[in-house]
Amino acid sequence: MTLTEKLADALVHAARYLDEDVLERIHWALDQERALADASVGSRASSAVLEAILANLQEADKQGLPMCQDTGMFLVFVDIGRACPLGLGAVERAVLDGCAAAVDRASFRRSVVEEPVYDRANTGRNLPPVIWWNVVAGDGLEIQVLLKGFGSENCSSVRMLNPTGGEQAVIQAVQEIVRNAGGKPCPPIFVGVGLGGTMDRASYLSKRALLRDVRVSNPDQRYAQLEESITEQLQLLSIGSGGLGGAITALHVAVEQESTHIAGLPLAVSINCWADRKAHVVWEGEDA
Repeated sequence: MTLTEKLADALVHAARYLDEDVLERIHWALDQERALADASVGSRASSAVLEAILANLQEADKQGLPMCQDTGMFLVFVDIGRACPLGLGAVERAVLDGCAAAVDRASFRRSVVEEPVYDRANTGRNLPPVIWWNVVAGDGLEIQVLLKGFGSENCSSVRMLNPTGGEQAVIQAVQEIVRNAGGKPCPPIFVGVGLGGTMDRASYLSKRALLRDVRVSNPDQRYAQLEESITEQLQLLSIGSGGLGGAITALHVAVEQESTHIAGLPLAVSINCWADRKAHVVWEGEDA
């Protein structure tokens, strides 16, 4: 099997099935809401939404169809080793061809326009993808893809915080962004938070945060605790599933961070709906 074929298979699977870590969080949220259903109208409504989500996933499996009509844009993260024998052109071709094949095989909705302001003519292929290239040590190649719907993407945001604001400024900014989003991003949501770098790098980090297995915390204990603190504050918003007022608004919060300028504290929040669709391919020496 070629790299192109592996990627196409992974993308078809991602459109129809949630990874186990994501599915576990949806079941967890349903358990939480059911436990409160007798005392909370919001939790009863949220339970019904979560039950509908699970039924929808079963139907997607049964029918071989995407789990959501918005199959999103392809956000592709390529981590390529400095000594990788595959050329960049071959990797790029595999990404483009793999995405194109998945669109045809999995009934992806054609949702991409050629330019953003004037004609907005549909490309008719759900292409091109957005590709980020990251050079890493070694000779390997890893490709990760988010299928990013825009109901949630439209609720994402960037803030340039006061550099002395610290942890509380970060928590308050994320909470305000999610509060403003309300029920629009199809909650319960996954929240990626990028901190540091520049405005654009913080946005990139917030997207990468959404790729992480939700069972894995930030390796820095301070940021792992920050993830927990943000999650607790988001639950207090009581937006709930479908925006109907339940106890669980955020299924998970992931923070990624990097160095920044002494005068800045860039923060970006990328929101993803419950359909946190991810594809992951590792090159194992096959042809592109």
